[in-house]
Amino acid sequence: MNIILLGPPGAGKGTQAQYLVETRGMTQLSTGDMLRAARTSGTEMGKVVADVMDRGELVTDEIVIGLIREQLESVDTHGFIFDGFPRTLAQADALGELLEEQAQTLDAVIELEVNDEVLVERIVGRAEDARKAGQPVRADDNEESLKIRLMEYYKKTSPLIGYYYAKGLLTKIDGLKDIPTVQASMAAVLDQ
Repeated sequence: MNIILLGPPGAGKGTQAQYLVETRGMTQLSTGDMLRAARTSGTEMGKVVADVMDRGELVTDEIVIGLIREQLESVDTHGFIFDGFPRTLAQADALGELLEEQAQTLDAVIELEVNDEVLVERIVGRAEDARKAGQPVRADDNEESLKIRLMEYYKKTSPLIGYYYAKGLLTKIDGLKDIPTVQASMAAVLDQ
């Protein structure tokens, strides 16, 4: 089973993906993790990624699709969780073509819906608690940066919601519920 997790920054995609990895043996494909791993891998693709990143440029869709292709071909798994990809309609089309080429399907797209104001309060509060406890905090976990990240998400990624709805793959889950409730909702979607 292959799924996409959609939702704005801080909606809980990483937490839910990790739960699916642990309980279902799925493989999380986070583009950020893949790029960091590729950069230090020494492979041909890794050298290309390192060169682009060292120049301070954005990695192209073709490079990201190439990294995903490598994962699809080399990892034996009970399915993939696409986290942070696709972000645009062009990437969604490219992913669909790649899955078809690999004789795989996309089985579900789960959108973790959140109220932006509550989400910002939650993340800023969590960051403040971590600071008080002396734990590391993302530099951009502040209200101003979060609002910018949310706007970027809605501009680029929200069209995917309609795209996957039209394909009959989209299910919306309340991402602000407690973690076990969200996990149960996701399990209900994946076990249909």
